[in-house]
Amino acid sequence: MDASQSTPMIIRHARFGLGDVVRHRLFPFRGVVVDVDPEFANTEEWYQSIPEDIRPSRDQPFYHLLAENEESYYGAYVSEGNLIPDAENGPVSHPQVPEAFEGFDGERYTLRAGPESAH
Repeated sequence: MDASQSTPMIIRHARFGLGDVVRHRLFPFRGVVVDVDPEFANTEEWYQSIPEDIRPSRDQPFYHLLAENEESYYGAYVSEGNLIPDAENGPVSHPQVPEAFEGFDGERYTLRAGPESAH
């Protein structure tokens, strides 16, 4: 394949970064970003389980969250279009937050240093 036949590289800029606190636009939960996929990277079964009238486009960033609602803590996978900033409501209480982050500065969490930085 020569350069004229190659697929153009699409660059996506994620609105949220690791440690950002976000809230879902439609559902009553919030969380902290622990990973970002530049576009949908979950299973087809998961994608099809979302009702068609609210199913997000695949070609946008998707975020892995340590999420919480009034009843429980869990992991969530959410499209960028369904998230809004939520740091003003304080830190997230998910019990796994201290494993990934060192602290909350009022705007975002600071990533915990990895084992390679301890040497």
